[in-house]
Amino acid sequence: MNSTHTQLYNMCCILSTMIIGVLGPEGSYSDKAAHLWLTQERIFSSLSKDMSIKYCDDIIDTFDSVVTNTSDIGIVPVENSIEGSVGVTLDLLMEHDIRIIGEVVVPIEHCLLSKGKLENIRVILSHPQALGQCRQFIKDHFPHAEIRTTGSTSHAAKLATEFEEMAAIASRESATMYGLNVLLCNIQDCNSNHTRFIVFRKKHEDDDLAWKTINGSVAEPAYTAKSDIPHRTSIIVYLDRDRPGALYDLLGEFASRKVNLTRIESRPSKRILGDYVFYIDFAGNISDTIIKDALNSILPKAGMMKVLGSYEMM
Repeated sequence: MNSTHTQLYNMCCILSTMIIGVLGPEGSYSDKAAHLWLTQERIFSSLSKDMSIKYCDDIIDTFDSVVTNTSDIGIVPVENSIEGSVGVTLDLLMEHDIRIIGEVVVPIEHCLLSKGKLENIRVILSHPQALGQCRQFIKDHFPHAEIRTTGSTSHAAKLATEFEEMAAIASRESATMYGLNVLLCNIQDCNSNHTRFIVFRKKHEDDDLAWKTINGSVAEPAYTAKSDIPHRTSIIVYLDRDRPGALYDLLGEFASRKVNLTRIESRPSKRILGDYVFYIDFAGNISDTIIKDALNSILPKAGMMKVLGSYEMM
């Protein structure tokens, strides 16, 4: 077993049912991500344990369900190939003590769903991310429609069952689930539309053995991952000393070791205007010597460094 499987195996040995919190209601893309991830995790096929999906009202509730132990695992969207990062997810990663243990990439095919006909549509409902991914379509085909945001695409589909003048932007599966007609398919502005979801759990006490620092150095991890499986590591860094070249110096520690940065994103620190924290994803596992060396070198240059987890790259 690799590190993620070991963690899940230990959890399953304790629990008769594992509860996975996702953005609901049933039929959302987060629901689809959860089922796709479960099929990819071979560990579950070898365990006679039940899995239960808990549908949450929004991303905040999904995090809260894990933090308050009403869910064992949470699955939320973190970035989309059209609309970019999901800001609320990034903010909650900073606020809560969680560990990312996996990721799953879901192809997104938005459809226009309704009980009525195309010419009847006066109101379009969907999650803000989905509306953003179909911005040009809405402008071209429904310039005068009222746009309403919902907590999820599946919630939009559920609401669209109330009136024939309402349409939802949601998945084809949602049409079947809520008895709606598929009026148009593939309505996203770009055909290549994918969303990356992260799989996370609450931080455990023994996680400190893997991530804590001793005399300014990253300690040996509590496990060793399989070297033949590509991993991604996610961290948050705050530069509390604003000086020319500060970010350049930090990123140079990765460049000098030829560590591939797969993503870097800034978010407001919420302290003062113009103050930011940086979310950095890079290829490699924290158990790799080269990665530990890079993080050791970053520590004295950063005001804060939070390691979110190392996990299999999809």
